[in-house]
Amino acid sequence: MPRHSLAEFLALPYPILDVRAPIEFAQGHIPGAVSLPLFTDEERARIGTVYKQASQERAVLLGLDFFGPKMSALVKQAQRLAPDRQVRLHCWRGGMRSGAVLWLLELAGFKVHLLDKGYKDYRRAVLAEFEQPRQWRVLGGLTGSGKTDVLHHLADAPGHPVLDLEQLACHKGSSFGAIGQPPQPTQEQFENNLAAALLTLPKGEAIWVEDESRQIGRLTVPARLFEQLQEAPRWLLDVPRAARVAKLAAEYGSQDPALLSEAVERLAKRLGGLATKEALAAIAAGDMARMVEICLDYYDKTYSYGLSRPGMLTRISAASCDPAVNAASLQQLFFAA
Repeated sequence: MPRHSLAEFLALPYPILDVRAPIEFAQGHIPGAVSLPLFTDEERARIGTVYKQASQERAVLLGLDFFGPKMSALVKQAQRLAPDRQVRLHCWRGGMRSGAVLWLLELAGFKVHLLDKGYKDYRRAVLAEFEQPRQWRVLGGLTGSGKTDVLHHLADAPGHPVLDLEQLACHKGSSFGAIGQPPQPTQEQFENNLAAALLTLPKGEAIWVEDESRQIGRLTVPARLFEQLQEAPRWLLDVPRAARVAKLAAEYGSQDPALLSEAVERLAKRLGGLATKEALAAIAAGDMARMVEICLDYYDKTYSYGLSRPGMLTRISAASCDPAVNAASLQQLFFAA
């Protein structure tokens, strides 16, 4: 029974089976792992209560009562997930839960690779990853400048690695940011996915990232990482307002008017009563350009205020929101340097 360090465990090519309870898996898991719970949420809670109120021995016996009837189902599920019968396996601390499933799967002919110290060790490594110093290039610009599209073009160019925080957060960062996006992950899962993305980026190269506030929807960028981004040099896409209005109107024109109205209402205190009414009326009339114009009055003032923070800032004049053209302009700056 091989017990692996975290680095060894993650490097193996076999399916990862997470035997913690469903509620634990939903809170956060290793990206790509599959839930194979030894106990249901209710069973886990009952075992914990017996452990605290009676003894470890009685808790173990109760766990065995739950484990016995589901042995066959666990093996069959593992066979479907790993037909080659090689798996990586972990629980919270690499203790009794993973030990029990390891015994069962080895009895059924599997080769099991166990994560020493379990998911707890993985989370420790995730949080430590955000403490690592990195070089960053922050791309800014007023709302609707097409920053994310530019980053996607840069990602295809050699020497321009990119971290897409909005994609990882499933949110575009504004009151309208959740529209058209999948549900946001939990904070823990966001951190797990973020750490995994950082590990795929080349070491020693400056990484492009979009200028974000620390809060992206209901998720929070880890503190040390956010500090590094705040201190990094910035490049500002300076796109004419008319081009930005046209881009945003086209993007939101196909969205549910009810969701757009909810987003406007969340901004009511900042927009003011009259502007809010006008924006809602524009949505009802299908005049997306007018709605965007009204909301940009708020967003432009907010972002312009943020530009006052100290640090190197380079402005890139752009005639339009064309991401290919604007990405090429950024690349030319670095080629010239």
